Amino acid sequence: MAMFTAMRVLAGFEGTFNMVAGQTIIADIFDQRRRGTAVGFFMVGSVLGPALGPLVGGIIVTFASWRIIFWVQTGMVGLGLMLSFFFVPSIAQPHQTTDRPSFKLWGRSQVEMLKIFTLLIYPNVFFADLACGLLAWNQYSLLAAPRHLINPRFHLSSPLVSGLFYISPGAGFLLGAIAGGRFSDMTMAKKIIERGGKRVPQDRLNSGLFAFFLIIPASQLIYGWCLQYDVGGLALAIVAAFFTGVGLMAAFSSLNTYCAEAIPEQRTAVIASKYFVQYIFGASGNAAIVPLIDSIGIGLAATIGVILCICGGVLVWMLAKHGGAMQAFIDTKLGHVDTDDEK
Repeated sequence: MAMFTAMRVLAGFEGTFNMVAGQTIIADIFDQRRRGTAVGFFMVGSVLGPALGPLVGGIIVTFASWRIIFWVQTGMVGLGLMLSFFFVPSIAQPHQTTDRPSFKLWGRSQVEMLKIFTLLIYPNVFFADLACGLLAWNQYSLLAAPRHLINPRFHLSSPLVSGLFYISPGAGFLLGAIAGGRFSDMTMAKKIIERGGKRVPQDRLNSGLFAFFLIIPASQLIYGWCLQYDVGGLALAIVAAFFTGVGLMAAFSSLNTYCAEAIPEQRTAVIASKYFVQYIFGASGNAAIVPLIDSIGIGLAATIGVILCICGGVLVWMLAKHGGAMQAFIDTKLGHVDTDDEK
């Protein structure tokens, strides 16, 4: 177990790097009119893995040795490396100077990791990161609990059969990521017209509010309480998990794109701070959801997730309305002059 845990930690370093680097590259390549759609397609790869991994693993352990799982992972990493080498363009970036707090407060520190923490003094960055964290709690609690919930209730004994359940949230993630990214671009374009041609990064956050306040709460409550009282059977749980996946990715799409646009000259650090906070919540949800369900039941556990989601929605609503003022306030205090490279 110690070796397994150590290897999982090392694998986590590699996986998260690709997410941060991928979103940064996309932000460099695509302009703001298409960036949300591009981020949505990028997210498809990162979210289908956790959703469909249990299904693929169930197939492997049913018909072959569990050790094959790790050979498959090794092959996928090698394929990803080759695709990155041959197809990801190299973009030369001019040297940029900035007086953002990560430089001003730390005397141009060479410890790049400190940027992640110093940028959290911006309320808009912190609120966006926290909202992503609250979504991650719901995402990973949704993915961690099915076998604990579904197998005993519906008498499923085969890893293959129980793994098929993950097709539902996986399909929801796929649809939500693509549609959510496109909708965020459409929302941004509409707001630009309303503002007479002025682009404001936080305008795209309006596209995810319906997911925070309607899709996720409704589907989560149906999923939790219907399982609690055995209403609707497995079919209703599958449908509810699908719409939960749609809502989660629709909400994530606008936030992920916003993090790349809030402070363009330090977008890599902002995106990294998002994943730092997001995966703290994701790991917490993964670890806590099964004991929580055993303690209070799936209905109340789902209700807690809904409350966290609505809190995240309130944060995003505040960002959509006042995100620019939040950032301008800190910039004024720090004597920073805004030099948005995308205006």
